Amino acid sequence: MSERKKITLPALFNKTAAGEPITWLTCYDYPTAYLQEEAGVDMILVGDSLGMTMLGYDSTLPVTMNDMIRHTQAVRRGAPNVFLVGDMPYMSYQPSVETAIRNAGRFMAEAGCDAIKLEGGAEMADRVTGIVHAGIPAIGHLGLTPQSVSALGGFRVQGKGALQAKKIMDDAKALEEAGACAILLEMVPDRVSQLITERAENCLIMSLGSGPHAHGQLLIYHDMFGLYPKFKPKMAKVFGNAGEVILNGLKQYVTEVSDKTFPQRENWFTMKDDEFDELQELLG
Repeated sequence: MSERKKITLPALFNKTAAGEPITWLTCYDYPTAYLQEEAGVDMILVGDSLGMTMLGYDSTLPVTMNDMIRHTQAVRRGAPNVFLVGDMPYMSYQPSVETAIRNAGRFMAEAGCDAIKLEGGAEMADRVTGIVHAGIPAIGHLGLTPQSVSALGGFRVQGKGALQAKKIMDDAKALEEAGACAILLEMVPDRVSQLITERAENCLIMSLGSGPHAHGQLLIYHDMFGLYPKFKPKMAKVFGNAGEVILNGLKQYVTEVSDKTFPQRENWFTMKDDEFDELQELLG
């Protein structure tokens, strides 16, 4: 396990002040978390995207708090030193401020998170304020917000027009004033992202497909390694086609078992001849 120091919120702000971009990836399981820790990733998001990447749903909406807690606990065990963010699933915070605080508290108490993330702009500012007043760092999420994808008309860029861009900028300021320590901009035009970043006073701005001008970048782990079969988003660079490697290995396994070239002698266990002879005598 890495000997790196625990990544804290002040450490992230210090990194930004030094002009160093923050690295952020999604993660949903222990072995992947271990690798991300070893690689030196700053932040991990246990996203409700696990509904699609891990559970096979067509959207994030069916994901429950229990799903999120279980996966986040596994990630924390694999990556004890990263800044870990738990993603608030659908209807875990929308109904009321009290509901939002209780479920955010579950992430902190049961999964050892460092912060939580929720979707929505000014309409969710009171949730952010309540969560922050409860002593829990909160991260906002603007632009393409998957839990609202039906209302947004599908998975498409948000803020291409001036009026919509102004709304996103106003929402970002509302979330910052509500106490959000960071805001994720997903599929927002790069120049809008740059304006929001330049105007942020005490808030980290993170980009997912929103250009290079934010304080850091987020990618979906399964997208960057070719592990999600349904589609590859434009904002995802494939850093290694692990999906192809795994598929080829699976095909080779099927072939070798079928033609009896696997297993070989080194792949199984045996017993001493005298023990086997005794066994046969016991069996009569």
